[in-house]
Amino acid sequence: MLSKIKHKRHIAKTLTWRVVGTLDTIVLSWIISGDPTIGMQIGLTESITKMVLYYLHERVWVKIYIANSRKRHLIKTVTWRVIGTLDTVLLSWFFTGNPYLGLQIGAAEVVTKMLLYYLHERLWYKINFGLDKRIRARKWKRT
Repeated sequence: MLSKIKHKRHIAKTLTWRVVGTLDTIVLSWIISGDPTIGMQIGLTESITKMVLYYLHERVWVKIYIANSRKRHLIKTVTWRVIGTLDTVLLSWFFTGNPYLGLQIGAAEVVTKMLLYYLHERLWYKINFGLDKRIRARKWKRT
């Protein structure tokens, strides 16, 4: 039962983060490339690649215990950003045909996405969706 609960929570976190992340990618790619079509291509392709990568990242992190929630969220933010930035750079390079634009878009996202991801993690930490009562009780004792 517990694993089903965790899967449901991770899927919900994946979907909410992907909406935030995709909008950020579309806007940044559009601004940097000057082409709204490029922004949409990168953002929509990323919506698929990043959902898979994010879900796998969540499954790894469910096995890692770090008592301090802020430290945990900070480390998760950094590890996810490395994975996410590499994905963005490669997709941006592919769609623009320009590795320099790929690096520019990836570099811009490092700043915006880390802030957005940290806020997303903090919000989900306060939401009990998908957690059983034992986990909720432990979580609130650690905060």
